[in-house]
Amino acid sequence: MIMKKYSLNPVLSFFFFLSLMILFSEMGVAQNTTSSIPVNVGVVLDLASLEANIALSCINMALSDFYASHGDYKTRLVLNTRDSKKDVIGAAAAALDLIKNVEVQAILGPTTSMQANFVIDLGEKAQVPIISFSATSPSLTSIRSSYFLRATQNDSAQVNAISAIVQAFGWREAVPIYIDNEYGEGIIPYLIDALQEVDARVPYRSVISPSATDDQIVEELYRLMTMQTRVFIVHMYPSLGTRLFTKAKEIGMMSEGYVWIMTDGLSVDFLSSPNHSVTDTIQGVLGIKPYVPRTKELEYFRAQWKRKFLRDNPNKIDAELNIYGLLAYDAATALALAVEKAGTTNFGFQKANVSSNSSTDLATLGISLNGPNILRALSTTSFKGLTGDYLFVDGQLQSPAFQIVNVNGNGGRGIGFWTPTEGLVKKMNPRINKRMNSTSTSRVSTVIFPGDTTAVPKGWEIPTNEKKLKIGVPLKAGFSELVAVTKDPGSNTTTFTGFCIDVFDAVVKALPYALPYEYTPFANSDGEPAGTYNDLAYQVYLKNYDAVVGDITIVYNRSLYIDYTLPFTESGVSMIVPIVDNNSKNAWVFMKPLTWDLWVTSFLFFVFIGFVVWVLEHRINDDFRGSASDQAGTSFWFSFSTMVFAQREKVVSNLSRAVIIIWCFVVLILTQSYTASLASLLTVEQLQPTVTDVRELIKKGEYVGYQKGSFVLGLLLDLGFDKSKLMVYSSAEECHHLFSKGSGNGGIAAAFDELAFIKLILSRYCSKYTMIDPKFKTGGFGFVFPKGSPLVADISRAILNVTEGDKMKQIEGAWFGKKSTCPDSSPSISSNSLSLKSFWGLFLIAGLAALLALIIFVVMFVYRERNVLRSSDSTASIWSRIENFFRIFIQRDSTSSTFRQSDLKDRNGISLPPMCAPSPSDYSVHTEYPANRSSASYDSSPNREAPQEVV
Repeated sequence: MIMKKYSLNPVLSFFFFLSLMILFSEMGVAQNTTSSIPVNVGVVLDLASLEANIALSCINMALSDFYASHGDYKTRLVLNTRDSKKDVIGAAAAALDLIKNVEVQAILGPTTSMQANFVIDLGEKAQVPIISFSATSPSLTSIRSSYFLRATQNDSAQVNAISAIVQAFGWREAVPIYIDNEYGEGIIPYLIDALQEVDARVPYRSVISPSATDDQIVEELYRLMTMQTRVFIVHMYPSLGTRLFTKAKEIGMMSEGYVWIMTDGLSVDFLSSPNHSVTDTIQGVLGIKPYVPRTKELEYFRAQWKRKFLRDNPNKIDAELNIYGLLAYDAATALALAVEKAGTTNFGFQKANVSSNSSTDLATLGISLNGPNILRALSTTSFKGLTGDYLFVDGQLQSPAFQIVNVNGNGGRGIGFWTPTEGLVKKMNPRINKRMNSTSTSRVSTVIFPGDTTAVPKGWEIPTNEKKLKIGVPLKAGFSELVAVTKDPGSNTTTFTGFCIDVFDAVVKALPYALPYEYTPFANSDGEPAGTYNDLAYQVYLKNYDAVVGDITIVYNRSLYIDYTLPFTESGVSMIVPIVDNNSKNAWVFMKPLTWDLWVTSFLFFVFIGFVVWVLEHRINDDFRGSASDQAGTSFWFSFSTMVFAQREKVVSNLSRAVIIIWCFVVLILTQSYTASLASLLTVEQLQPTVTDVRELIKKGEYVGYQKGSFVLGLLLDLGFDKSKLMVYSSAEECHHLFSKGSGNGGIAAAFDELAFIKLILSRYCSKYTMIDPKFKTGGFGFVFPKGSPLVADISRAILNVTEGDKMKQIEGAWFGKKSTCPDSSPSISSNSLSLKSFWGLFLIAGLAALLALIIFVVMFVYRERNVLRSSDSTASIWSRIENFFRIFIQRDSTSSTFRQSDLKDRNGISLPPMCAPSPSDYSVHTEYPANRSSASYDSSPNREAPQEVV
């Protein structure tokens, strides 16, 4: 009975032991919790906003997940949340309360960049790290606080992605529309720089106040409608952005032809939790948002967060997790890791030593003892977070890729990506991206722009307040072929004609779209020109004209404030001078065909050839014998008579014949050239310019002319002309009148002008003036437009289309064809006289032939008469030997075949012909011969009788 009373039921025993296990487990957890160290951290957010509540829930989930997987960590973050109440002062007060009263080791937040600006200063003073996951303004970087860590992307990171879109679609202008506060202004300098790098201009910046009314927003939008630019980049808070797009749609600015680009702040807000009333107003808008890779961990967390957030906030069923929630999750995880790494000691604050009289909140603010350790730990912490690789570099997260979205329907459609290394890409596939151009539209999917069109807008339109472009036209008295403005007093209408006007009309017709415009003369109320060409170009800069059409030259100084199109005329500045007949028909005109060096060279060669022939012929040819004067006269007579081929002396030496054949060829070419040149000088009018060198004009102090109002004045002053020596003309007739007077009689000696004007002058007075070098290079005529005008590129392409076709020839023929009957009056100034440069080759050949024959003769002669130099009389001096040698050289060679045949004919009774009559020297008796005469010409035997002289 007793034993049965104390026996236990098996079921009850199981529950008993289970209860003990649960009890012991709870005791262990309690013991573990008791051993952990709580670390206070602050959270400063605008708790009234949905985004702040999403971020706060992500922070709580981050700490819960972190310590669930890191139960062995000794530290536990304790959140102390404060509401900044969407106010800068409220955020600063909340941070001050957390640092001073709670002594937090770090602060997560605040929400906006303006709030962060004040909180950062508090953190720097108390050495408490400030970690913001939503303050994106680049201006916060300028604070240079080491205790501020931006756990989000800097707004400046996205400007390159925006500029890449602008460049890819070929838009040349863009207008930023931003909120008038630190958040809006911070990105603008970086955005403008990025656009300028891709040759896109920012003609206007639209600033909208955070407190702007709807009427003020509409007024600003209407102002934008009156401008040419149709590409807008919007950077502001979502609340203000919603109102802006709503009003833009109401007034028709969300229609075809407009381009809207949202920065990541608007894109993330509008597309994370799509609202049909909002997305309906931004159809076709392009957006930029940070790219977060889709992973299993991210999808699991998104599902977990959705269940928890709806459980805690059942009335916010439309809430969706955004990038700022993910950044808040990773920031809380990074802070938990850093606090654990920094150690578990020194969590207190060092109190400030202040007097009781200055005991303000800021003055009594202590300094965190563990703050520097936590800051160092945060700077070295890295892990794989929900947003990707998480690492601080200089207090800033690394720039990730951005996704390009296009708003269609009730959400955003991804059309591509942008990365710092690859630029625009359609898919995140490096192997494909490397083979494509990073700025091509082929790297993004098809975009549906506002107006439900896939046609890429050109980015600009004709302003609505000025349906026609106002084109300024210069007013001038002369050169009406280029541009002329004629006013009819009866009908009070103005007519614009001229080559430049017709070219612009043809260019506009070649554009792929209609471009309405109207011409306006640049004149005063009295009908006189309102200024110079520089003044006219400056009017475009002042926006008084939309463009200028006329004979406007492309020069550097004007291009600093206006843009030119491509030139449509030949470029350059040259000089025109009078021409005169430079050949006076006097008695000495026969000397002009040859230059002095050719005359001298010819004379010397005639003498040289005569000498060579005499050397080769005088010993063997009776025609070249006689007294010294007879031999010299015969030799020179023979040489100079070759000019007219009248020589009657025969030559018997083969060397002489070779020399004479070559020399006769030289003389033939020389005489024929002389005859042709002399005939030209006597029969053709030789017109030569009066001046050929600019320096000659400056040196002589001549007067020169230039066209009134032309930039040529500056060119002449740069060349060194005295301003007092410069005279102006307004037409071709005035220029001719100044030339007619002459430089010393109130006229000019030369005129400088552009090629187009010079050709017009020469077309009227081609027989009186000529154009000579040098030509100073200029840009030619071009049309003027405002700086950065999108019309410049289209007009330039149209100019190429017109100039390369037949239309330009027709226009030139209409204005210049009737007066172009004169030949080209731009001769190359050169001498009509023949110079040695044209004949030196012939003289070289003749000289070498004669010299070679002379050398051969001398060698042969020396060899034959070598015994004279080798005399047996050792007492004979060298001079006597040379004297005997030359005496033999002067005597005739009786052993030659010529003389032997002559002697044979004499013995047979054949009389000599007159041409072969013996020379007077042959009658002289030679009875004395040198003892060492060569055996070839003298027999030294005793039996030898003296030779019989011809009687």
